[in-house]
Amino acid sequence: MEYGWHDLLGNIGVVAILVCYLLLQTGRMSADHLSYSVLNGVGALLIILSLTFEFNLSAFLMEFFWLLISLYGIYRVWRNHRSRPT
Repeated sequence: MEYGWHDLLGNIGVVAILVCYLLLQTGRMSADHLSYSVLNGVGALLIILSLTFEFNLSAFLMEFFWLLISLYGIYRVWRNHRSRPT
């Protein structure tokens, strides 16, 4: 088995998502903060990029929806930030 740069990207994505989940579970990160959704979104995007080289439909669907949900979380944080009085 060859280990290419796309495999490295996918592994970095997996680590990003797992670290994000660990920080959430240990109380060191909140799901309401922008960093939570951004880290999840970046992780999913990196995994999707790695899947373009060795496609797996199930993994792609999982990461595609993970990315969409993360983008919604980013939008929600942005919307809530804009609605606060300054």
